[in-house]
Amino acid sequence: MAVLIDTDLLIELERGNSEIEALLGEEDRGISVVTVSELLHGVHRAKGATRARRNAFVEHLLAGLQAIPITQAVARVHADIWSELASRGELVGAHDLWIAATAIANGLTIATHNSTHFTRIPGLHVITSPN
Repeated sequence: MAVLIDTDLLIELERGNSEIEALLGEEDRGISVVTVSELLHGVHRAKGATRARRNAFVEHLLAGLQAIPITQAVARVHADIWSELASRGELVGAHDLWIAATAIANGLTIATHNSTHFTRIPGLHVITSPN
């Protein structure tokens, strides 16, 4: 099953965490358009040399990873998950909920460090690193 990479793992990769590659294995990889926004937000907030370095890193990632859009199918899954979690009093951050819905709607496993949020979402396959 292909892997949807969560933003937090890509930030770890930028910081030099080489264990991320081992976690992802040989599976096809993609990211949500929400992750694209989160990464670019990090670029825009950075200053000076950090901004230039981060921009180069993010642009390199974006050139090599498929960004999966939010479609009507993703929106339907999002609404279903959101409703179910809300009824249990277990809300998840808005961005994480969209990323999870993207993974489920497209039959993808999500790779993340944020297992606390993602493992509460029914039907979502999650892989996480021990870090």
